[in-house]
Amino acid sequence: MLADGTTVCIRPVVPGDHDQVEGLYEEMSAENLRLRFFAASRRSATMAADRACGTRRPGYRALLAEAQGQVIGLAEYDTGSSDSDSCDGSSEAEISIAVADGLHHRGVGTLLVEHLISAARAEGVTAFTADALSENHEVLRLFADLGLRTARRFEGPEVRCTIRLAEDDTYLSAVEARGRAADVASLRPLLRPDAVAVVGAGRRPGSVGRAILHHLREGGYTGRLFAVNPAAHSILSVPCHPSVSALPRTPDLAVLAVPATAVPATAEECGKAGVRALLVVTAGLDAGQARDLLAACRTHGMRLVGPNCLGIAHTDPALRLDASFAAGHPRPGSAGVAVQSGGIGIALLDGLSRLGIGVSSFASLGDKYDVSGNDLLQWWESDGRTELALLHLESFGNPRAFSRTARRVARRMPVLTVDAGRTDAGRRTDASHTAAAATRTMTRQALFTQAGVTATRSVGELLETAALLHAQPLPAGSRVAILTNAGGAGVLAADACAEAGLALPPFTPSTVDDLRAVLPEGAATGNPVDATAAVSEEQLGACVERLMRCPDIDAVLVALVPTAVAEATGDDLVRAVTRAPAHRPKPVTVVRLEQDRSVELLPADGGGTIPTYAEPQAAARALAHAADRAAWLARPAGTVPDLDGVETERARRAVEEYLAANPDGGWLDPRTCAALLACYGIPQLPWAWAETEDDAVLAADRLRGFDGRVVMKAHWPGLVHKTAEHAVHLDLRGDSQVRAAFQDLRTRFAGLMTGVVVQPLAPRGTELFAGVVQDEVFGPLVLFGLGGTATEVLADHAARLAPLTDHDVHGLITSPRCAPLLFGAHGSPPVDLEALEQLLARLSRMAADLPQLAEADFNPVLAAPGRVTVLDARIRLLPRRPHDPYLRRLR
Repeated sequence: MLADGTTVCIRPVVPGDHDQVEGLYEEMSAENLRLRFFAASRRSATMAADRACGTRRPGYRALLAEAQGQVIGLAEYDTGSSDSDSCDGSSEAEISIAVADGLHHRGVGTLLVEHLISAARAEGVTAFTADALSENHEVLRLFADLGLRTARRFEGPEVRCTIRLAEDDTYLSAVEARGRAADVASLRPLLRPDAVAVVGAGRRPGSVGRAILHHLREGGYTGRLFAVNPAAHSILSVPCHPSVSALPRTPDLAVLAVPATAVPATAEECGKAGVRALLVVTAGLDAGQARDLLAACRTHGMRLVGPNCLGIAHTDPALRLDASFAAGHPRPGSAGVAVQSGGIGIALLDGLSRLGIGVSSFASLGDKYDVSGNDLLQWWESDGRTELALLHLESFGNPRAFSRTARRVARRMPVLTVDAGRTDAGRRTDASHTAAAATRTMTRQALFTQAGVTATRSVGELLETAALLHAQPLPAGSRVAILTNAGGAGVLAADACAEAGLALPPFTPSTVDDLRAVLPEGAATGNPVDATAAVSEEQLGACVERLMRCPDIDAVLVALVPTAVAEATGDDLVRAVTRAPAHRPKPVTVVRLEQDRSVELLPADGGGTIPTYAEPQAAARALAHAADRAAWLARPAGTVPDLDGVETERARRAVEEYLAANPDGGWLDPRTCAALLACYGIPQLPWAWAETEDDAVLAADRLRGFDGRVVMKAHWPGLVHKTAEHAVHLDLRGDSQVRAAFQDLRTRFAGLMTGVVVQPLAPRGTELFAGVVQDEVFGPLVLFGLGGTATEVLADHAARLAPLTDHDVHGLITSPRCAPLLFGAHGSPPVDLEALEQLLARLSRMAADLPQLAEADFNPVLAAPGRVTVLDARIRLLPRRPHDPYLRRLR
């Protein structure tokens, strides 16, 4: 997308583009030709077209920008000759850019250069150079604003620019900022249209098109509204026209409610008429219709919501856009909502309206051909109205972009989602430990954890959490005080808090004295506080205020049951909690077991609202989510650690050599695997390869540890689970046992075994598991947890998406249930935590460097005081192209 939200196609130049490329230059003004070629000669156009469209040659790359079949820009680089490598090992290329007259300042040149940078990096180019006239302010500003380190050297009227192409976060942030601005601009015709046309609105009640037209009209849409139906003059008092091309003005947004067979042609008509956005509610498109619909949108620069969706809404009073067929109009408010399921959307719209939170904008994404949750997050980030972001996404088009966007947006507002599709149909029994553990659930949870997204398990839990985050401040921690007028309710609330991971700390003596001073006789002042059924409204309110002042408490949960013992009714007690001050420094929640709805927001006397829940589990879950968000916000963003001793280029050469010999990929043999680990400084237990019995004996003699014992492991291509295949012999002493073990393995695995690995028997320590799997959608996922033969049975694993920051590494180590064993349990010393951190950071770096690394499986990893060692490693490579996270592109 360009800066104004329109779309272009970026592609390599082919010989057939010669005439258009020549025309690009021929149509330039004399002044622009002079700035481009340092002279205004018209012969320059032919020469430039000949060069760009001629025979391909090494070191040269040309890309063009195309809009609606017309070439509007060209960028090219040339390394010159094979000896372009400089003495410091870098490689430079000369770059040039041309943009059609009248299309400057829309980001065409910048987008072309971004794509050229991606291509150049993949070919080992480390810097661009360019000569420009010092008066060519536009191209000089383009280079300066890229986000890359740029140097200028003035030589008379010319400027020599050198642009370093090193990958860093500054460039990625600059690319993201440009992409975000373009994304928001592209959504304006969709979410803030000045004119809307409903194509396919029917005359008879019951049609989807008519329902949407009715919602737009009755909802008070303030822009121009049209209906398109060749068989009617007006529908619902809205003027009707026979086609989109016959409309008196071009609408920004066209709603398509036509049969599936008519969708592609209608979309093409809309594009030719100048429509900027489509909302396709039609379902049932086949593959060809889907392809043609998206092609029409891309060709004509239209954004698309749908198909197969409920619609969209924007509740700004100045617009009042409700282009949906939900039962009612959404209540204006502060929650942005994006869903794939229309049914989920209706439930969320109803719940948010009932709670009084309301909706800023809503999008039912349906089959999500184009506009995604990532787009909506960027819209809400900048719209000035949204304070909560609610998502229900069944799939991710670009999870890496979503992760970075969500991480940024979550710093400004809560981002909540329903974690849909948590169950797994099954696991491959022949998969490695890593692949078996790396379920989509774990991958998605890693994404949410790192991005600061609050992931709930149901629509009800989403609304319960949204109510708390909307109404109350975040807790400083997870310490909760429970106050109740019924002991049983307090026990239920305590259990719910413990199950949600919240703490119930004991009160200090001074807090106990404060509570006793205001509570009735016989009240229990532990945590939970049992105020008894005799508590009055005043006493309960005073107790809440004292708990709020307690420095050892982060949140208060009040569990109330209506009784006939005291003068105060159930409503009186609730009123005691909702009394002023309205802006308390800590969150307060109320549980009313007699409440019909799962969550309500009650107005507080001093302003604001208090969430009340029908079940203590709901209140506890909401508080736990709030505490997790507070902890995430309190953590610094983290940095990817610098690692010494990493030989990335040597590792890449090893991968390329293996794939050249094995085009379909496969599991590495032990020697290649060890060489790859050595490139990243990953420590392995000493080992030796043996293909004969005598070699095995010699290896054992050389490797025997302090007690003379060794281990022998069979190997053949494709062997994954050695223990399950009984392909391991442990605790071998002396030459005779080594010979017997080798003979046994050779006999049982005749025709398979290519050799054995001999290692010294490892000393005692904690057996851990570390691995990585390349997910084609999410990227590399690093897993860590308890290892050994029971790793899959116990499933004590945590996961994070690479590249890992220092905080991600810490989270990986502390998240599994086995973590106390690493920090020293029952008086035992801690393992070498620094070495363990290094192992995970180096594994992450290897996965980030090598997209061909499909799986890496380290099991077991032996951790002990003073050392961390990989005892067994398996690596699988596949022929995959690297993914450039810097590259802007639409799906």
